Amino acid sequence: MTDTTPAFPRGTILGYPRIGRRRELKRAVEAHWAGTTDAAALEQTAADLRRATRERLAELGLGRDDSSIPESFSYYDQVLDAAVAVGALPERFADLREADGTIGLGAYFTAARGAGENAPLEMTKWFDTNYHYLVPEIGPETAFALSSERFSSQVAEAKSDGFTVRPVVVGPVTLLALAKATDAAPEGFYPLSRLDDLLPVYAELLGALRAAGAEWVQLDEPALVSESLPASPAALADAAARAYAVLGGASDRPSILVTAGYAQLSPEAWTALAAAPVEALAIDLTRGSAPAAAHGLAGKTLVGGVIDGRNIWRGDLAAAWTKLTALEALGAAQVSAGTSTSLQHVPHDVEDETALDPRLVSWLAFADQKTGQVVTLARGLAEGADSIADEVAAASAALADRRSAPGVRDGAVRQRAAALTPADFDRGDYEARVAAQEAALDLPVLPTTTIGSFPQTGDIRRARARHGKGEITTEEYEQFLRDEIARVVTLQEDLGLDVLVHGEAERNDMVQYFAENLDGFDVTQHGWVQSYGSRATRPSILWGDVSRPAPITVAWSTFAQSLTAKPMKGMLTGPVTILAWSFVRDDQPLADTANQVALALRDEIADLEAAGIGVIQVDEPALRELLPLKKADQPAYLEWSVGSFRLSTAGAAEATQVHTHLCYSEFDVVIDAIAALDADVTSIEAARSRGEVIGDIAESGFTHGVGPGVYDIHSPRVPSAGEVAELLDRAATELPLRQVWVNPDCGLKTRGYDETVESLRNIIEATRTIRAKVGAAV
Repeated sequence: MTDTTPAFPRGTILGYPRIGRRRELKRAVEAHWAGTTDAAALEQTAADLRRATRERLAELGLGRDDSSIPESFSYYDQVLDAAVAVGALPERFADLREADGTIGLGAYFTAARGAGENAPLEMTKWFDTNYHYLVPEIGPETAFALSSERFSSQVAEAKSDGFTVRPVVVGPVTLLALAKATDAAPEGFYPLSRLDDLLPVYAELLGALRAAGAEWVQLDEPALVSESLPASPAALADAAARAYAVLGGASDRPSILVTAGYAQLSPEAWTALAAAPVEALAIDLTRGSAPAAAHGLAGKTLVGGVIDGRNIWRGDLAAAWTKLTALEALGAAQVSAGTSTSLQHVPHDVEDETALDPRLVSWLAFADQKTGQVVTLARGLAEGADSIADEVAAASAALADRRSAPGVRDGAVRQRAAALTPADFDRGDYEARVAAQEAALDLPVLPTTTIGSFPQTGDIRRARARHGKGEITTEEYEQFLRDEIARVVTLQEDLGLDVLVHGEAERNDMVQYFAENLDGFDVTQHGWVQSYGSRATRPSILWGDVSRPAPITVAWSTFAQSLTAKPMKGMLTGPVTILAWSFVRDDQPLADTANQVALALRDEIADLEAAGIGVIQVDEPALRELLPLKKADQPAYLEWSVGSFRLSTAGAAEATQVHTHLCYSEFDVVIDAIAALDADVTSIEAARSRGEVIGDIAESGFTHGVGPGVYDIHSPRVPSAGEVAELLDRAATELPLRQVWVNPDCGLKTRGYDETVESLRNIIEATRTIRAKVGAAV
C-alpha cells in the first residue's frame, strides 16, 4: 500500500451491464463456440465493448481518472472469473491448463459448459436474483495460485486509453462461501475452511492490479448479508475480519472498497468491516438501512447504495438524499453516493425504448439513467443540496404522476382479490386426485415428458421477426406455427414420450408471452439483461393492476391435442415466476400483485380444462429465487408465494393433473413450501448436481409425484443412456416408484435439435432399461 490513499469519488456505480447494448458479447461468444470466429476476434469484440462502456460512463458524468468507473466485464460469470484467477479449477479440467499453469479462455469456457464426459460446474442463482453463477468446486486438494492475468490486463488496457478504473472482483469470503466441496473432499468439508490458504493469492492479485495501474479495487462480499448459506452470519463475519486484516495489511495494493449488497449487512459483519484496515465500504440502502456507528469508520469512505441496482423505476432522489445525509452521523471520513448493487441486473438505456408510452418511460431508469442519478447525488454531496434541487423535484414529480396514472389501480381487479376466501386456495385431497388422474390418463410406470419448450430455431425467430415487421400476414404466421407444432408432436410420438407438449413455438419468452397478453404489463424492445453466460432475457414491466382480457394459450394447446391421442400438457408460467422475471411495481406488496396474476392464470386453467386439456403445468422455477436472504422475512414470503400458486390451481378438477417445474431450487431449503404448493407432479433440476437432490427428496418424505431432471439442458453435452440410467436408477431406488417421473432439467428452448433428439432418445432408452429392471412394462 502506498503512503497516500487516493480520494474516493463522491459517486460511483458498483458494476455495469457487460453483454453489450445489442448483445454484442453474446453473439461474439456464441460465434466463437461455434467455431466461426477465433479467439483473437472474440477478444477484440470484448475489448471494443469495454472501451465503449468506459466512454459511455464518462459521457454520463463518471470520471476518467478517479476510479469511479468500475471494470466489471466478464466473458461468462464473475464467480468463475475469480475462481479461475486463483486457480480453483476442478481436477477433471486439469489437462486444459497451459504449460505454465495458467488457465486460458478455452479452459474457462469448458469449465462453464462442460466437454465430453466432463460435466461443467454446477449452476445456481446469485442470491435472490435471476442471475445464475457457476459454483466453484474446492476441496482440501485444491492448489490455489494466481492463474490468470485478465483482471490486471483489463486495468492496463483502460490505463492505455486514459482511464483509471476500479477492477471488480468477487471477494475471498464470498468465493469460498458460495463454493461446494469437490468429490474428493471428506464428508463435512466446507470450502470456507481454506480461507487462510487463499488469502496470499488474493494479496498477490491485488499487487498485480496495483502494478497495472489500479488505484482502487472493489471486492464484492454479498455473502456477508445472507443468512441462507452453510456458514452462519457470525462465522462469515469472523472470516471477513481475518480476510481483510490480511488483505488490508498487504504492503503493495490498491485502496480497497468492500461492497455488501442485496440486503442488510449483518451486525457482526458490519462490526468486522468497520474495524478492518480497508479504505471504503459500500452498503445497500434499498434493501437495508444504515447500521449503527462502529469503531474504525473515521478514516473510511462510506458508499450509500441509495439507487436500486435491481429494478428499473426512476429513483426517489429526495428519499435517496435523506439517506445519504443521514450516513454522515456514522462518523465516516466521507459519504459517497452509489448503486445498491451492480447494474448488471438492469438493461442499458431506457432511451432505446421508442415504442413504450412516453408517460411510462418518464417513470423508468435503466443503467444509464441510474448512473445519471448517482452523478446527480454526487454533485449534491460536493456542492450542496441546492445544486440538485431541480433534478430532485423532477424525480418527485414523476413519482407522483406514476401513482395517479390510469391503469395503475383497477377497481374490478381489486374487488375480486378482496373477496377471496380460504376455499379459493384449497384443491382438496391429494389421494383422491391421484385415483382420478390414474383413471383418466392411464400412464406407465416412470412416465416420460419434457418441461415444455422445444428448440427455438432460426426459422422460428425469423418468422416471428417477419410477422412483427409486417412482411407476412397473421394468417401466414399462425400457419407456420401450426406446422411447427405438428412437427414437434410427431417427433415426441416417434421418440416414445408419454406426456407431450406443443413446444411453445409461439412464445418468445415464458414470461414475456404472458405479459403481452395481460393488462398491467408492457414489454421492451432492447431491455436485455444477462441471465447466465451468453443468455439474456427481456424482463417485462409490470406497472399496473393485472387482469386477463382473453384466453392466452387455449387455442395452441387444443390444436396440439387434436394431433395426438396421448395427453398434451397445457403450459403456463406461474405467478411467482412472472413476478421474479419481470420488473415489478414497487408501490404495493408483492403478495397483492401475485394474487392478481394468480387470478388471471386461474381463469386460463378453467378455459384449458373446458377445452379438454387434462394435464396443465404451471411453472415456478423462481420460487427459491425470491426467497429473502434474511430468515425473519422468509415465512411471510413463503406464505404469499405458495398461496398465489394455490390460488392459480385450486380451481382445477380432481382428474386434471397439475404439474409444476422448479430449477436450481435447492429442494432441501424450500421442501416444505414445495410440498405446500400441492402440485400433483413437481419436476426439478438434478442432472448438473448429479442427482444430489434425490436424497433430499427421499429424506423429506415428499409424497407427490416428482421428476428429478436427468438431462442438463444448460450444457451442450449429450448425456449417454448409461449416464441417464444411473440417475434414474437412483431415483427409482430411493423414491417410491409411483412417484417418479422422467424429464430433462428444464425447457429445451436454448438447445439445438440434433442434441435434443439424441438426448431424448437416450432418456427413452434409459427409461426402458430401468422399467425392465423394476419389472414394469417397457
